[in-house]
Parts: sequence; structure tokens; C-alpha cells
Amino acid sequence: MRRSVCCLVLLAFAPGDWFGSAARGAAGERPLEPLDLEAEWKVQFQVLCQDLAQREAFARLAPQTHRAESLIAKSDRDPADVVLRRTAALLADLKRTSAAARLAGLEKQLDELAAAGGKIDPAHGEARFVLFRAACKVRREIALANPLLDFEQLLFIKRHRSSYSHMCDQYYGMTARPGGGLFVLSGPLGPGPRLRDVLADSVVENGRLQGRKLCGGSFLSPELSYDGKTIYFAYVECSGPGGQMIHTDPTRGHWPAGWCYHIFAVGVDGAGLRQLTDGTWNDFDPCPLPNGRIAFISERRGGYLRCGRECPIYTLYDMAADGSDINCLSVHETNEWNPSVTHDGRIIYTRWDYVDRHGCTAHMPWLTTLDGRDSRALHGNFTPRNLRPDMELDCRAVPGSRKYTATAAAHHGQAFGSLVLLDPQVPDDDAGAPVRRVTPEVGFPESQGGAQAYGTARPLSEDYFLCVYDATAKLGTGGEGGQYLPGNYGLYLLDSFGNKELIYRDPQIACQSPMPLRPTPPPPLALQPAKPMPRYDPSARPAAQQRQTEATLSLINVYDALLPWPAGTKIEALRVLQVLPMSVPSGGPPHETGLREASAGDSVVPVRYVLGTIPVEADGSAHFVVPANKEMFFQALDGRGLAVQSMRSATYLKEGEHLTCQGCHEPKGRAPQPPRAVPLALRRPPSKLASDVDGSNPFSYPRLVQPVLDRLCVDCHAKNPNKAASLAREPIQRNFFASYLALAPQYGFHDYHNSYRTTPGRFGARASKLFEILEKGHHDVKLSPDDFHRLTLWLDCSSLFYGVYEKEGGAAQLRGELARPTLE
Repeated sequence: MRRSVCCLVLLAFAPGDWFGSAARGAAGERPLEPLDLEAEWKVQFQVLCQDLAQREAFARLAPQTHRAESLIAKSDRDPADVVLRRTAALLADLKRTSAAARLAGLEKQLDELAAAGGKIDPAHGEARFVLFRAACKVRREIALANPLLDFEQLLFIKRHRSSYSHMCDQYYGMTARPGGGLFVLSGPLGPGPRLRDVLADSVVENGRLQGRKLCGGSFLSPELSYDGKTIYFAYVECSGPGGQMIHTDPTRGHWPAGWCYHIFAVGVDGAGLRQLTDGTWNDFDPCPLPNGRIAFISERRGGYLRCGRECPIYTLYDMAADGSDINCLSVHETNEWNPSVTHDGRIIYTRWDYVDRHGCTAHMPWLTTLDGRDSRALHGNFTPRNLRPDMELDCRAVPGSRKYTATAAAHHGQAFGSLVLLDPQVPDDDAGAPVRRVTPEVGFPESQGGAQAYGTARPLSEDYFLCVYDATAKLGTGGEGGQYLPGNYGLYLLDSFGNKELIYRDPQIACQSPMPLRPTPPPPLALQPAKPMPRYDPSARPAAQQRQTEATLSLINVYDALLPWPAGTKIEALRVLQVLPMSVPSGGPPHETGLREASAGDSVVPVRYVLGTIPVEADGSAHFVVPANKEMFFQALDGRGLAVQSMRSATYLKEGEHLTCQGCHEPKGRAPQPPRAVPLALRRPPSKLASDVDGSNPFSYPRLVQPVLDRLCVDCHAKNPNKAASLAREPIQRNFFASYLALAPQYGFHDYHNSYRTTPGRFGARASKLFEILEKGHHDVKLSPDDFHRLTLWLDCSSLFYGVYEKEGGAAQLRGELARPTLE
């Protein structure tokens, strides 16, 4: 009987531990039963059948793909053709290495299979599957001959996926599902692999959990010291009283200690288990640094997510190797993830960076020095969502390369998706040019409808990776009664030609974060200041008690920009604004639903203060002092004080830091353009910020805008109620003045939905209907310079009403009183 091979039913397998798992808690190493490769190959066969049915999608992705061999070729008739072609590419690559002599016999076998395949009609399904299986067997032998697999042990964790599928919530201990552990696989690629539970006999030697074993909880984000002797990881007990503490005090955490991830260290032999962090904060993603300290992610910064639910934010920190001297590296006001170390001795991490723009974008890689200076985006910070992943997570430097691996993940999902390579040497065109797809068969989750199939990749080179993979995510199969449970990630060796070899899988729980257990030379200590930067920890004491410190910023030429300025533009000043972290859960008072429904803004629009303005010299240069450890962004102002350009990103400086910018979003990857002469601003001491009008710091519509309306507009509008909306304070509805409800939706300005970056000259007041009306003349209204400035400043600041997030502060501002937030 002739039938198409893709119609075979290939996933009806008997249940059982067919990848050989070991029970948690066993002492020493346990031998594993041989992998059931027959079952694995059947799954891969079905995946390739699915890929072959999507040729057009592969063709579209070809220009973005790292290796063409990972695509579906025109000559591919069925999975056997695909695996033979991709294995030939793998073989050709490895023949250029020291493994060449070992591959001669395998090359002959592959050639014989290819010749036999040419004689078997694809309509003969059973025969073609036999060919496919034989090709997979030869492929595995070729793949395991790779000289990059020169390690004897593989470190990884077992853990269940979080119970809440969201980029932020997956790292809260409250969403962890108990189970798993820290494991080492010995002889992982040989004939008799053995599994060891690192913590089987370990007890905590210090702190709150002293004398206890780490069992019954969940593990996260392991990392190995440079000398290969110490494992750092995060663990949550998943025990004790539950609940969440909602407050605005940065000295307190948000969760019971038993439901927070804390960072631990242990020897690779299980000895010396120590707890490095504790308390009511989630601490995770430990990363040993070449300066001897440990970077990690922590909630200690304070604040909450700006869009939805009661989610504390977490940002980049570091500490001494023993857990002391905790220091805030990043004062960013939204979330950050996954620090690792670059080849030149900096930290690369992922930041959610969205000022006045779409909240589902800009979760992209950033770079900073080991002490938190000069934080800047690697690429793609302004790429439209349809052209990029929502997130690029787990970024890691590729050995022997300037490139990085990353997981292209979803916003409303977890840290899995498609694997990509990032090349910072490719000019960033804000259209994804530096990104190359390693696994093009899986699209970017959410932004392009892809699956959460791959994750936690550890590059061995630009073409070979250790990672985790779950075919269920791509096939859409599985379930409680199936062999592949959703989220049942196994450990794989992946190559960029489209081949993958299973190393280990536990059918009861996912595996994550595979890495060779061996020493790694640390990168050089580069870009370090002459003296150590002062430590900063906002959770150590209330913000009001933090001493005010300063830093210096220099701008060489504001006109050196990526996008053209409007003809005749003359920039005379910079407005410096501070972005405030959300100190209460989003949607809470005073914002509630009114801000979404009644204003031009949204609850994801951050509250900001106008810290002040500084002059820009005739040559476009500026040199000025700013407060340290405050998140800021800048607006370039014309002679009338109108914003011509506004940042949709944010930055901060450390105490004593002097940061120099070439231009206003100048092209990245280009060497700085040396000025013909010393910039005018740098010939003098740095400018001090000149404070702005009442109502700008703290921001307050009742104090900034309403007084102008009261004097010039309210009476006339009241006399013509059928033709003009009320611009009075009363009646107050949904915590907003009547004037605000009349002006903001139709005449205010906020470019949240329409732009990923600012187009010079088309922002704020310049792009608002209200400004257009005022410029043409509105009856006999005469605006003084101060009145004009107040209205246009409101428009340039996204037409906000409140300058605080707290209920009490909002009530005070509604009464026209001064009110400052509790967290800055």
C-alpha cells in the first residue's frame, strides 16, 4: 500500500521513563538507562512534516536566518531529505576541525544513505522512514564527534514552569511550583551517562535555613564560578504563610521570606552550601563577575509594574561573594533580567525600557560596566514590534566571537521561544538587522505567533549550542496522558544547520540551564574607573534619607542624530525629566480607570518630574550637572521652549560619573565624530539645572494648567455651554477635573499607540490640536509667555494630570496641594 509518510501516526508510545530519569534525593551518581532514540526520532520526524508544510514561511525568513541549511529547501521532499541534507552540512563543517580523521567512515555511511535515498520514492512512506531513522543514527555519531564537546560533566537544573505565564511573574517565588533540583550529568554524551543530585546530602551552613536541606521548593538560574568550583543558584522554599505586602516603603519587601527566591552557593561536590541573600525580596539570576563580585536581579529597588496587577519590579544589583555589601547597579523603574558577562568585561542584561511608548516592546539587551556606569542599549530599542521579538532574554557572549545568543521570547509568556544570534557589529537599522535566526522553524512567540520551544541556550560557538527544547510547544500536542507534557524541556545539543541531539530528558519535570561543568577564563577587567564607584542601595534606608549626589553629562552635538531635524531647527536648551517608579500597583488610586478612559494617556505612561533645563550652545554642545541615581530622559527644546525631540528611553548616572554622548540618538556602531574644536559647552564649568515653573516638579495639572484656564478660559466657556466644553475644576469625575476630561482626550498629546520613537518636530505641543488652535488664535485670548509655557509644557509631558501614584498624594494634588511620591 502506498501512502504519504507524513500521514503516519507517530506519537502513540507506551508511557514510561523512556529518557532515563533519576529520583531526587539519591546519594552519589546513578547510571541512566539508554535514551530511547527511536521515540525521539519519531517526534523529530513529525516536527519536520510540519515544517515541510510551511515552505512559504521559511522562504520569508531566509534573509534573517543564520544558516540557510536550517531552512526548508526546494529540494526537500520529506523529512529524510531534510536530515540527509542538514547532516551533510554538519559533516562538512566538522571536517574542518580536528575531528576530520574520525569522520571518514561516517562520511561514507552518509553518502551511501544519500545514494539509497535517491532510489526510494517519497510515496513509499515506510521505506522513507527507515531511511530517515538510519540518517538520524549517523547524524548523532557525527554530531558527538564535535571537538567542542570536550567536557566530562554537564550542570543543569530541573524545575517546573511557573504557574503564571508572564515575563515578570515567572520569577516570583509565589508562582513557583515545587519540585526539581540541581544536577550534574557525568559522561553526558557517552554510552553510560550518570546523574548526580548535587544537593542530595547538603545542608545549609548559615542563615535562616541553617541545618536544613533544600528540598520541597523550586530552583532557578544556576551559574558556575570562573574556577569551576562553585555553583550559584536561586531557590524558593514554597512554604510558610502566603500573601503579599502592598506598600510604598523601599526598605521593605513584598512577600513572605518562604515564598521568595534567595541566592545560594555550593561547591560542585555539594559541600559548603551557603545562603547569600534572604528577606522579603526575590533575588535571582546570580552572575559571577570578573572583579570577584556577584551580579544578580533583585526587587530591592522598590516599585511596581506599570501595567497590570500587583507585580513588584526587579533590577540589576551586585554584592560581595559572601552576600554582603549589596549594591544597586541599576535604578531603572521597570524590570530587568538575566545578567551575564561580555568578552570585554561588561555586563549584558535585558531591560524593559518604555518611556511614552508601547508597553509590549523594548525588552532588549543592554550593556553596562561592572559598577553600573554607562548603561546603553545593544540594539533594537526602537524596532517596531512586528519586526522583532517581544523580548531577547538569556543573552550570552559566544566564545571566540563578538556575537551573543539570546532567546526570542514573548511578553505574555515565559523565557522560551526561538533562538537567535545578535551581532552588534551590524549597523542597527531599527528593523532587526543585527538579529539572525538560529531556529527559523520557530517564530518569535506572540509578536509573530511562534512557540515557546527553545530556551536557556549556552553557546559553544556561533554554530553549536547547548539548550533546552520541547517539541510539544511547536507541535501543539501533549497533555497529562501523553509522553510530552507541556513544558517538558529536555537537554539538547543544537547546531545552526538545523540538527539537534537529545542529551537527557526527565518526563516528569522540565530541565533548564545546561552548561559544561569546567573552569572558564575570566574576561579582562576593562572600563574600570580610577577609584571604586560609591555604593548605593535604596532599600537600605528611606529615600528621603538618601544623601543627594551628583554626576556630570556632556553632549558633543545635539544635531548629530539618526533622524533628520526639521528644516531650520535651532535647539537652545535641554529639558531634563526624571521618570518615577510606580510606587503602588498599577490601576490603583488616583489613576483607577479614569486615566485610561478619559485622558490621552494610559496607566503605563510614567509619572515624571521636570528637574530643570540647561542651555545648548550654538555648536549643539551641552555640559551640565544632574542628580545621580535618578532615572532621567531628555527633550531638545527650540527657542520657544517647545520639545522638538523627546527620548522614549531612559538613562541614569552613578555618583561622580561623567558620561559623554555624541549626539541625540546618533547612529550606533559608528566611531565618534571628533569635533574640529573643543565644544563650546566644554570650555566652561558644567551648567546647573534651572528649575521650571510651579506644577512641573512635582508634576501637577491642578497647579500647572488649571490656573491658566481659570484666568483666561473658564468664564467665556461658561457663557457658551452649548458651544464650548467646561474648562473649570468642577464637577470632578473619576478623580479628574472637568477641564482635563474635556481637553486631554481630544486636545492633549500622547503618542503611545502610534510610534516606537519620536520623529523630530512631531511630538508634544508641536503635534497637538490645542497648540494648533492657540497658534491660529482663539478668539481674543492673549497668552503671556508664562501661560504659553505652562500649556505647552503640559503637552510636551504627555498631558498627564498627576505627579504621584499614591492615593493620599493624589487626593492632595486634586485639592491643588503639593505632594511628592514616596519612592523616587
